[in-house]
Amino acid sequence: MSYLAWLVPIALGMGLAGLAAFLWSMRNGQYDDLDGAAERVLLQDGMDAPLREDKFDGGAGESRNGRASATSDSRRKP
Repeated sequence: MSYLAWLVPIALGMGLAGLAAFLWSMRNGQYDDLDGAAERVLLQDGMDAPLREDKFDGGAGESRNGRASATSDSRRKP
């Protein structure tokens, strides 16, 4: 029975910590916009797309404008 003297206060403390974390999240607006994130996943927006470098097979590291790019030479393996 002595283990209950330890487990009950630990369980109550964990419950109070969980309640405190939930109340903190409610105060800070964590649950304000539940549908916004779900809808943003489905929308296609060009601003969210990663930036891409236009690649052109113009020979030894040249881009479309004819200038040599520094990144293409360093990425080539010997």
